[in-house]
Amino acid sequence: MIIKMDNHIYNLYSQLVQNRRSIYRIAKFYLKDSRKCQKCQTFWKKLLKQKEAETEELWSLIKNHK
Repeated sequence: MIIKMDNHIYNLYSQLVQNRRSIYRIAKFYLKDSRKCQKCQTFWKKLLKQKEAETEELWSLIKNHK
């Protein structure tokens, strides 16, 4: 079964997937790999929070289109 959706909804889903992948990589690998550098740790933690906030906003937008 093929589900047709507007391109802008598809774009939201696509960005959501990209964000979730980034969140996984940052949490699983990047923070661990940078544990010897406080500046990098701070950067990855900040970016992780930003990605999580963006993901929440994307979910809200997607839910409004159902």
